[in-house]
Amino acid sequence: MEEMEIKDVNGNVLKNGDNVIVIKDLKVKGSSGGLKQGTKVKNIRLTDELEGLTGKIDGMKGIYIKPEYVKKA
Repeated sequence: MEEMEIKDVNGNVLKNGDNVIVIKDLKVKGSSGGLKQGTKVKNIRLTDELEGLTGKIDGMKGIYIKPEYVKKA
């Protein structure tokens, strides 16, 4: 099985367990609020779905983010 390579906005390769920072304000489906620029996403997990990642944020769990909106912390 070939492991996929997902990169952040700066071209750094992301791995399971990394921490990343959101680089711009993002709307979140099903939430009245959103993610502010500079929010830290902890302990990410890479997904096969649309080449994205999931992670934990204070108050939210299992949020899905596209890698072009994050940079490695």
